[in-house]
Amino acid sequence: MKVSAVRSDRVYAKIMSAPLEKRNDIYRYELMMPFERKWACYHIPMKAKAPGGYDVIMASERLGHIAPTKVDETQKHAISLLSDDTLWDECERSIQRSLSCFTEQGIELPVQDYLFTILLADCKDPYIILNEGYCGDGGIPGYIFSWLLPDEHTLSHLPAALAHEANHNVRFQFEKWKFDITLGEMMVSEGLAENFATFLYGEEKAGPWVTKTDLKTLHDYIKPIIHEGLRVQGMENLNAYLYGDEMAALQNYPRVGLPYCAGYACGYHFIKHYLQKTGKNVVEATLLPAQEILDAGEDFWNE
Repeated sequence: MKVSAVRSDRVYAKIMSAPLEKRNDIYRYELMMPFERKWACYHIPMKAKAPGGYDVIMASERLGHIAPTKVDETQKHAISLLSDDTLWDECERSIQRSLSCFTEQGIELPVQDYLFTILLADCKDPYIILNEGYCGDGGIPGYIFSWLLPDEHTLSHLPAALAHEANHNVRFQFEKWKFDITLGEMMVSEGLAENFATFLYGEEKAGPWVTKTDLKTLHDYIKPIIHEGLRVQGMENLNAYLYGDEMAALQNYPRVGLPYCAGYACGYHFIKHYLQKTGKNVVEATLLPAQEILDAGEDFWNE
């Protein structure tokens, strides 16, 4: 298997010194073009056919990546923090280590080439703020993104975050993504990914999407709402269950009365319960159908 990095720090440095009118195209063609096939899976073109049309620049901004036009001298320190060769080596090792967990158990991965990058986040993005400065995306096999506000906290959690995304990358090689995915299926996928990350890097590296939820709130308040909604479908309807009402409201999606990342926290503890009950390890569980896991862990809801 081959794991390769697209060195965003070098592209950002080039953008920073470029004229304003050139910055979007440098970002588009030097940083995003290697991920063109990933964006194509979401039907997002590199460049809009008409001025003001939806393309990779607009999509990146909506995800919470910093806009290329904002990459100026104010980002110099952030870019310098991303310019550490040791950081990129550590990131590559995290992904390689994650994938090796599967191949060492005799699991042949259909995808053999993996491309990743670390992007700068927009410090004003609400989800970045709620997520303590870092996010990731590994849903399209072969491609992994993480974006962050570089500092000691986010950089120290980056390897675990990449392991989380690498787990998604593997799972969706065997479980085909569908747009009518249910809450139960999403909860299982997120729970597996975060349990995999803590399996490799320890509970202290769990993300805020887990650690911000205390167990009393989980059992007394969150679980009944999540359980009732397990068959809800479509990402617009799942948003509040997964990310909480605050994020749903910002995107004009329906609210269901849940706090920040309730679905992620519930998924994490559900999978932890499932693994303890069945004696399976998170590596083998990653390849199992969601419904099989949901059925085996049904008693979680009565705890």
